[in-house]
Amino acid sequence: QVQLVESGGDLVQPGGSLRLSCVASESISSFTSVGWYRQAPGKERRFVATTTSDGSFYYADAVQGRFLVSRDNAKNTVYLQMDNLQPEDTAAYFCNAILKRLSDSVPQSFWGQGTQVTVSS
Repeated sequence: QVQLVESGGDLVQPGGSLRLSCVASESISSFTSVGWYRQAPGKERRFVATTTSDGSFYYADAVQGRFLVSRDNAKNTVYLQMDNLQPEDTAAYFCNAILKRLSDSVPQSFWGQGTQVTVSS
């Protein structure tokens, strides 16, 4: 039922910026958290950043100070502003939403299909 659609990935030069968007099929306020993961070819998917329902923000050490999560509840959208991009940031970026309702035995996790970010000169 829950669908997440990422967009905004592109080819950029080192030092460039991108803003990724994750549009959810329902209110992002209903999710325990909405965040971002990334996966480079041949590597495991790793945490990048997230925002939680209590208003907290968390970032991986590799992106802290360069990436910023924001949200627009009216548009059911979470953004990932990425500044000073480096080749090491090259990966497919995936939106992830966690939903925990009182009726759920365990939290549910939902994923988008990913958007490609390539940082290269």
